[in-house]
Amino acid sequence: MKIISLEFQNNQLMPSKFTCDGENINPALVIENIPQGAKSLALIMDDPDATIGTFVHWVTFDIPVTSKIEEGSTPGKKGNNTTGQKKYIGPCPPSGTHRYFFKIYALDTILNLNEGITKAQLEEAMDNHILDQAELIGLYKKR
Repeated sequence: MKIISLEFQNNQLMPSKFTCDGENINPALVIENIPQGAKSLALIMDDPDATIGTFVHWVTFDIPVTSKIEEGSTPGKKGNNTTGQKKYIGPCPPSGTHRYFFKIYALDTILNLNEGITKAQLEEAMDNHILDQAELIGLYKKR
């Protein structure tokens, strides 16, 4: 499985459009080679370089199997980010360049959980249901 962005390459700078310096919307993501038997997708975007520990920017799950997540959209059900909101929060590092991991998971089930779950709750629910996974890393340094 593979996840790519048409806006930035893996381990390269993300355009400010997708950050707090811009429109603060999610980039379009293309998902390739989704395994046969996948019943849903889940996506986590987080920043392990945050001073408070890993900052979760985006959690979404029970995404219908698709090869593309459109820009500025949150398909499926919304989980909570670190601020407790059910939405995408773009990169906004206080200092230095941070890494933003977009992690996509192909699952053999639809989780049927309520919206508002945390990253940890999603990871626990996905345990033993992951058929494949991929990640894309975007970098950002605040203007």
